[in-house]
Amino acid sequence: MPSAATSSVIACSGAPLKTVEADFLVVPWFEGDPPSAVAELDTASGGEIGRAIASKEFAGRPYDLFVTPVIDRSWRTRRIALAGAGPRSDFDSDLARKLAASIGFSTRQRRSERVAFVLRADVVPPGDVAEFAQAVAEGLTLSEFNAGTYKTTDPAPAKAPAWTIVVGTADHAARANGAVARGRVLGECSNLARELANEPGNALTPREFAARCERLVAEAGVSCDVLDEEQIAKLGMGLLLGVARGSSEAPRLMVFRYEPAGAPASPVLGLVGKGITFDTGGISIKPADGMERMKDDMAGGAAVACAMRAVALLGAPIRIVGVVPATENMPGGRAIKPGDILKSASGKTVEVINTDAEGRLILGDGLWYARQLGATHLVDIATLTGACVVALGKITSGLFGTPAAWVEHVRRIADREGDRAWPMPLFDEYRDQLKSEIADMTNTGGRPAASITAAMFLKEFSGGLPWVHIDIAGTAWADEARPYLPKGPSGVGVRTLAELAFTHERWPK
Repeated sequence: MPSAATSSVIACSGAPLKTVEADFLVVPWFEGDPPSAVAELDTASGGEIGRAIASKEFAGRPYDLFVTPVIDRSWRTRRIALAGAGPRSDFDSDLARKLAASIGFSTRQRRSERVAFVLRADVVPPGDVAEFAQAVAEGLTLSEFNAGTYKTTDPAPAKAPAWTIVVGTADHAARANGAVARGRVLGECSNLARELANEPGNALTPREFAARCERLVAEAGVSCDVLDEEQIAKLGMGLLLGVARGSSEAPRLMVFRYEPAGAPASPVLGLVGKGITFDTGGISIKPADGMERMKDDMAGGAAVACAMRAVALLGAPIRIVGVVPATENMPGGRAIKPGDILKSASGKTVEVINTDAEGRLILGDGLWYARQLGATHLVDIATLTGACVVALGKITSGLFGTPAAWVEHVRRIADREGDRAWPMPLFDEYRDQLKSEIADMTNTGGRPAASITAAMFLKEFSGGLPWVHIDIAGTAWADEARPYLPKGPSGVGVRTLAELAFTHERWPK
């Protein structure tokens, strides 16, 4: 069972640097900064910072780290760590988040017990301190994720240090305390989603996935109904049941409701996440190479569940419903076949051309059900198409939807939260690729514009509501380690979905 929260806390301090107690006092350092940029540091190090800069040993390049002892015994920190932050003009809250995560990894490897991260007053304006402090808290928390929970011979990872975020003054610290706590919650919920996505398919079956998510949200006061296969059939969800037919594991439908006291009747945010706990591709089976990664095909569903937990812990002011259809996609004797026709809960019929285009099928029924629950604005999130990876690579999620104002609103939040996304077109002509001779539509439009036609399929179930689809096929899992993100699940989408709930006054009607 994923841990519900980490044990340590993140403090916020406005104390002078020399009084901060830490094993490492971490200070962002920019390309071109002279030793006098934070003069007291060079003095405390006995001139070692000036020497390193003059000799080009340290130049402030992104994620470089220079560590030097503190020789001034009046200081309460043992070592100063300069963290390369690149050009000063590029420093924003997203870079602060990434820099904090990279520092978290480095200091945990050194088994540090106390680490302080300094937000330099000469770089972060007073009005932006809370935003940057939240981002740093998120980054430090993200560094605590451990992907190796099934390892039995490697040494256990070091316990997370006691973190402190140092801001300019005590007044700044008082204003940033709430933001730090908020960042801690968002980081923890992102890590919970990563833990779920990291679970192997034999451990995280649809029923186990639903049980874990139910416990996670219940701790935060979110109600969760888990519908079994009979209840799903009563709803007429032929798309979800069709995908589930090939597996001996029964499907589940998670229905989350967050209804705070005093919340208005409208708007109601509807979140829908793909919950394929393992995807073989079905009869249209995938290549064997890399198929083990298909355990993460429920990352969108995990993002929805963990975002529901976050919004409740943070006290979002609006009603939110979450829908996560969960099943395996297997090539059993009862599995759907290319050419089969399925009937959705909305009444639309779908000719199955490729059984590996299953995510859009279960999301179609999920979007319909979110509308029945009263959603006025929809966002779905899914590891949906390899075509999106071809288009945008592994660092950017695809963003689709209507109207343009809703798409742009979601994009801005995603960008701020470090979940970089980019809008893709949904011209009406793409719908022609989904035409079927014998049903209302096919489940795939072929290889051309494949991520777009997948989104066009989902649009058919949005009911004309403001709707956004986030394709995280390329961003849900890191194939290569980066300084701020190890190999493995990324937790993408959790922070975006959660923060979206706090911006309802700016939503398009």
